[in-house]
Amino acid sequence: MSENKAVVAGVGMIPFTKAGRSDPFDVMGAEAARRALADAGIEYDAVQQAYTSYIYGDSAGGEKALYRVGMTGVPIINVHNNCSSGSTALFLARQAVESGVVDVALALGFEQMEAGVEGRWPERPHPLEEFAKVVVAKYGMPEGQFPGAAFFYGAAGDQYVEEHGIDPKVFAHITVKNRRHAANNPYAVFRDPLTVEEVLGSRKISGPLTKYQCCPPTSGAAAAVVVSQEYARRHGLRGDVVIAAQAMATDFPSTFEGDMKRLVSYDMTAAASKQVYENSGIGPEDVRVVELHDCFTTHEFLIYEALGLTAEGTAEKFVLDGRNTYGGQVVTNPSGGLIARGHPIGATGLAQCAELVWQLRGQAEGRQVEGVTTALQHNVGLGGAVVVTMYQKVAHQKVAA
Repeated sequence: MSENKAVVAGVGMIPFTKAGRSDPFDVMGAEAARRALADAGIEYDAVQQAYTSYIYGDSAGGEKALYRVGMTGVPIINVHNNCSSGSTALFLARQAVESGVVDVALALGFEQMEAGVEGRWPERPHPLEEFAKVVVAKYGMPEGQFPGAAFFYGAAGDQYVEEHGIDPKVFAHITVKNRRHAANNPYAVFRDPLTVEEVLGSRKISGPLTKYQCCPPTSGAAAAVVVSQEYARRHGLRGDVVIAAQAMATDFPSTFEGDMKRLVSYDMTAAASKQVYENSGIGPEDVRVVELHDCFTTHEFLIYEALGLTAEGTAEKFVLDGRNTYGGQVVTNPSGGLIARGHPIGATGLAQCAELVWQLRGQAEGRQVEGVTTALQHNVGLGGAVVVTMYQKVAHQKVAA
């Protein structure tokens, strides 16, 4: 682990919107980048590498967005890693800074989504084909076209219910909690509260999942400026939020052995988080705020256990006892998460980063978690990749240039 920790010197994002109601992706991306640069207090020409993430777009989308900010000849690398694309861009920016290759890197994520977006090339092999086979072998083929993500996550919820004998209504409590959190987030798509009854009464999707337990197609953008600690000191930038540890993992053979929770990232999440806890010296018991990948309520539920926030088989009690919210053990998704803040795929990982940086700085206003010194981020893309990041608040060392 490098002694030259990467500093998140600036973050920025724009309010997320429902799919089809946003500005074009390049306008959104440029605005998020400008906000992150302004927050860091540096100009675009200081950026030495840029990593841009998006899913639903053409090649060189990152260039089109960042050319609106400036044309400095900086290397721009476009990142496509399914729903973990934003955190993958952050992972690459952090690596570049920690290794000493650059002093300043920009990670930018954006997505201009449409309702009901599916794969664009039906004649090609589908990246999730092997994942679908695992679920179909156990639960049969769903009606309609190629099984979507809700089929996978619904099956994982069904399996947990079968194994532990829990009431599947518990999953609905996660939506209620995330909607309540989002009420204090001006960037969130859905800020109106819901009751458990309303969540359960919404349209059935797959397994225990109903419409309000699924993240919505969303458009938006978010960005982070990552610099070295030495650069921050030399240029008088704030250096109080560092990446204490970060790990990426992909699937293991266990993903395809018939266990639904492993199919939807349990093992790779556990492996990446274990590495982060070991490298940072910060355990799950020390974490008071987490932004985790709640694409579906069943996934947030499983990830509590995969991250070690609660022991295996205890997530139901964790939820019903309110240990996942304010006044409990750890506030999960104070932003409202993917379900309520929204899930513009390429931007999600960087929106999580922005929320946690604001929490560590004490700038999260009505959703502020008191006494935050460490913060954990978890971002998953099926197919698959997971990025787990530990942020830490350190002594403020702002020295004029």
